Amino acid sequence: MVDRQRSRYVGGAEGAPPLPPPGGYAGAARARGGLDAAAGLPQASGATYTDPSAVARKQGVNALGLAAISATAIFAVILLLMLAGGTDALYGVTLLVLQLAIVGLIVAALLTPRGRMLGAIALAVSLVFNVATVGAMGALQSAANQAYDGTKSEQQRHEEAYPAVKDHSPQDALSGASLEEVQAEGDALMAAIRTRVSERFGYTWVQNGTADVSPERNGYGGESMLQKYTSTVWTTEQPVQDDARKREVMQVIGEVLVERGMSDLYSLNQVGTGISPDMVAKLYGSTEPARQHTWEYYSDTYPDPMRFYAYAYDLSNDPTGEFRTQREAIATQTGEPLEGIQLVVFARRVLPEADRAEFEQRLQEYPGF
Repeated sequence: MVDRQRSRYVGGAEGAPPLPPPGGYAGAARARGGLDAAAGLPQASGATYTDPSAVARKQGVNALGLAAISATAIFAVILLLMLAGGTDALYGVTLLVLQLAIVGLIVAALLTPRGRMLGAIALAVSLVFNVATVGAMGALQSAANQAYDGTKSEQQRHEEAYPAVKDHSPQDALSGASLEEVQAEGDALMAAIRTRVSERFGYTWVQNGTADVSPERNGYGGESMLQKYTSTVWTTEQPVQDDARKREVMQVIGEVLVERGMSDLYSLNQVGTGISPDMVAKLYGSTEPARQHTWEYYSDTYPDPMRFYAYAYDLSNDPTGEFRTQREAIATQTGEPLEGIQLVVFARRVLPEADRAEFEQRLQEYPGF
């Protein structure tokens, strides 16, 4: 006798899987409901139901994160733009309140699942660009440029415009040689020295660099009307490495200086000249002149402002090669020889002739300085 129940599953379908039992497998309705929901189809009775308000809340979370990152980026740009105008405006009440509002928006974004990533990015940006950090950047910039106009009093601005130099009598500039006189005298002095040294030793000279004239700081945070002058440099094209010859050349230079009313040469590279032995060794390569790569001599026209320097550069006394590296770097910029005898004129706090009348007029505004 054939089992009727069995024939329902196998009849006419050899090798096929058995049909599901009446009512279906357990949990099939829940699985089908999930697939229908994903496809946007109406769900059968008993399927899982998703609340539309929950979907809306999830979409709102992403918008909160976008709002946080957008507000933070705009605020950072505003801070950087305001930084160009000075640091005072950065510490106003409006910006501080706006900063707190953005912090609240970032915290709200961090507390939501889908806005957490954008909230974290906004937090990182706000940690770099905020009132405190951008204000500190502005303070450093002001310190570097000595620009504190926003916090200066009228007295400070007045001092900043002082035309002379603090702790130096402006009468020295008025009674001393002018900038043009120093330039002319310096050029004539070095021409006389070059001629005398060439006649005695046969050396030839090359001129390098350009004369530099720049304003002196006045000691009150501003620039004075007085100038600092550095001439072009003249260097022998031939090295001078023999110590006896170096002394002979310096002696001849000293003769010219004395003839022109200047002081005799004074050696700065020897111990006992007011510089500690350690510093002498650091500046000139050794405390012993015979082992030094640089000899430096000085003369002046005190109380007039002109100063004269003569150097003897000798690479044969450079065992480490460090001094050669320094000289090569300088030669790359100026084109001057690496070694030899070098001459240069220097002056501080000199007044151009064209500025003399204005200088005297402006000094009248500073009777107690």
